[in-house]
Parts: sequence; C-alpha cells; structure tokens
Amino acid sequence: MIRTIFWKDDAVVMIDQKALPLEERYITCRTYREVIHAIKDLTVRGAPAIGVAAAMGIALGVREIPSKRACDLKKKLHGICGEFSASRPTARNLFWAIERMKKCFEDNLAAGADVQELKRVLVAEAIRTGEEDIAINMRIGDQGKRLIHDGDHILTHCNAGALATAGYGTALGVVRAAVEEGKKIRVYVDETRPVLQGARLTAWELMKDNIPTTLITDNMAGFLIKQGKVDLVIVGADRIAANGDTANKIGTYSLAVLAKETRIPFYIAAPLSTFDASIGSGDEIPIEERSAEEVSNFQSVRTAPDGVAVYNPAFDVTDSRYITAIITERGIIRKPFKKNIREVLLKASARGKVRKTGS
Repeated sequence: MIRTIFWKDDAVVMIDQKALPLEERYITCRTYREVIHAIKDLTVRGAPAIGVAAAMGIALGVREIPSKRACDLKKKLHGICGEFSASRPTARNLFWAIERMKKCFEDNLAAGADVQELKRVLVAEAIRTGEEDIAINMRIGDQGKRLIHDGDHILTHCNAGALATAGYGTALGVVRAAVEEGKKIRVYVDETRPVLQGARLTAWELMKDNIPTTLITDNMAGFLIKQGKVDLVIVGADRIAANGDTANKIGTYSLAVLAKETRIPFYIAAPLSTFDASIGSGDEIPIEERSAEEVSNFQSVRTAPDGVAVYNPAFDVTDSRYITAIITERGIIRKPFKKNIREVLLKASARGKVRKTGS
C-alpha cells in the first residue's frame, strides 16, 4: 500500500507528489514551516492528506518550542495553528485536524500534563490521525464497493486515492475494495487541468495496482459518457456543507451535471471529517484561487501569451441535487441529504463521546 505521509525519527516524511509520475521520492520535513510549505506548493495535497500533514506539522512545531512553561507552549501552539490555517482555505480536513490537535492539548493540559508530556501526547495524536485515516478509508471502500458491479466502467476526476490521504484512498479506495472483491472494472481518468493530478497521480496509482486504466483529457468526458462508456462517476471531496453541497477539484461540477443529464450515478466518497456542519450550503465554502502560472505555464514552459488575464479557482462546488449519494465510513448517505447528514454526524459524535468515556 502506498503510504503518503508518516512520522519517522521525529520528522514528517511524505511522498513528493510534484515529482510523480517521473520519480518516486520522499522528502523529510524537520520543521513545521517545511510542512506548511509542502502543503502550499502541492508536495502533499488532497484534503485528508493535508489534515494528517497539519496534525504532524503542529506536533513537530510544538516539539521545537524550548520553553518549559505550559502557558508559553499554549501561546505558541495557537500561533503555529494560525499559520497552518492560512496554508489552504478550502480543505475542511485541515481545520478539522487543527481543532483536533488543539483539543488534545487542552484536554491533557487540564489533566495536569507537564510540558514534556504535552509534547509527547501531541506527537502520539498526530500519528494516530494518520493511522485512523487509513482505517477510515478502508471502511469507506468497504461501504462503497457494493455500488460497483462486475464489469463497470468508472470515471473519476483529480486524485482521491492513497496520495490524497494517508493511504488507500477515498474514491480510489472504493475502486480498490471492489477490485479486491474480485470485480473486473476499468477506470477512466480525467487528466485534471491545470496541474494534472489525474494524469500524473491517479493514473500512476492505478497502474501501480494493475487496475485497468484509460487516461482522457477533461474535455473528452462528455463524449465518453454520451457513447455509453461510463457506468458511474465517483470523486472525492474537499469540503461538504450541511446540505450536501460539495467542493472538489475544479471540473467536478461539470461531470455531475453530465451524469444527471445522462442518468448515471454520481458518487462522492469522503470521511466524516470532510463535512462542515457549520455552513448551510456550498455558497459559504471558501474557494482557493491559485497562481496564474499554473494555467499560463506548463512545467515552467509558457503556453499562453504574455500578459493574458488568468482566472484559476482550484475548486468548484457541486450542488447536492446532482449527487446520487455520499459514501462515508459510517455508511452511504442518500437524500434527503440535510436530514441524513445531520443524523450521521450526530450518531458519530455520540459514539465518540461513549468511546472517550469508556476508555
């Protein structure tokens, strides 16, 4: 299994996704600012992977603090968390991980932990975040595989595989689970302009696992669907609103509209940590805009006229009416999304409280 990010020898180790598919290499981050830089420049990307990276980066940053006073540690922890918050605005898992690490610190501080113990428990919590992410992805795969039939042709967009998580993947986790069950399937992979996460990352992952794969350009998807070559679409998510509206890589909305028009299922696969119950609809999801050079250049070679205006939103929002179902580790959520999402999140919260009380 591909391990995207992990803790080793008091450092954060991650696969360099910018080097793929030409070179498979890992980089080691020894300071929290190196982790922030890796998030910003897409060395590590994908909402769950960003969340794990943030948790580990926060633990790394707190370990660097020389003070022996818990109050100083707390102040600097909040400063580090603020820097991570500013790294990428759309991925909900980033903020979920920050909240989790803050809560871990506060709970242990209230329990009387000293500075060294606080540092130790934060590292342990960060490592646990990565381990839990892999287990959650496998449960998502187990839930979602029932939606895939033997012989299906699946279209996916961007990368929602092991590389977008700590390992195994969300949308590709469903694909992997179906293959492991013995189903014969083929995956069509959108190249995913402008950074080509589909061409560079998803195709690489699937080929590495010997899963039949066909790469297409983004603007071929409609014709492919019209020809009847696609049985379902499955993608990941960066943030899901309380009503089911979903932010994902730019181009996802177009596929959802195409799928509804042609009456094929359109599925989202995401952990509960991607849901943001604090926002009512996709209109409230912050959309990151990235540099013009991602569009006007390719691998440092200019492909557009000098001075041309560029608009480069990294994500779009798919209205819930276009989504057939959302696959989570707690089951498959169907319409009405607002009611069913609320119920799933409440049950998950209650189970978490029971586990904590009984531990």
